[in-house]
Amino acid sequence: MIRPALPADEAAIRACAEAAFARYVPLIGRRPAPMDADFAAKIAAGQTHVSADATGRVAGYVIFCPEDGAMHLDAIGVLPEAAGQGIGKALIAFCEAEARRLGLPLVTLHTNQKMEANLSIYPRLGYVETGRGEQDGFARVFYEKRLD
Repeated sequence: MIRPALPADEAAIRACAEAAFARYVPLIGRRPAPMDADFAAKIAAGQTHVSADATGRVAGYVIFCPEDGAMHLDAIGVLPEAAGQGIGKALIAFCEAEARRLGLPLVTLHTNQKMEANLSIYPRLGYVETGRGEQDGFARVFYEKRLD
């Protein structure tokens, strides 16, 4: 079940981000940006949604918001033990559905160049690479997906 994140979810979301992105610290040489997000502010702004199981346990999260006429998918994380269950794809599909609901024509996102798995996942989901460059001290790959 995907639902809006509540302030009470902040610790679980932070733990999810820590677990999901920890493996990238040695590759990038520092903590990936999603590990240090201001989750309280993003929850308060209504930008964060969680995937929770029947018991309410958070298995993944997604942060997105309208930006420059598109929906910007800011971050997505899934607990390593929940990987491979379609949670990440469902969270991305939810973001895309919200963009359509708001009449936005595309979803934009970026990932780190060192997160090689993402470089193959996003194209399989219909995202097209639009560029590469440095942003906030990170080597980024930028993507977008036009919505029907």
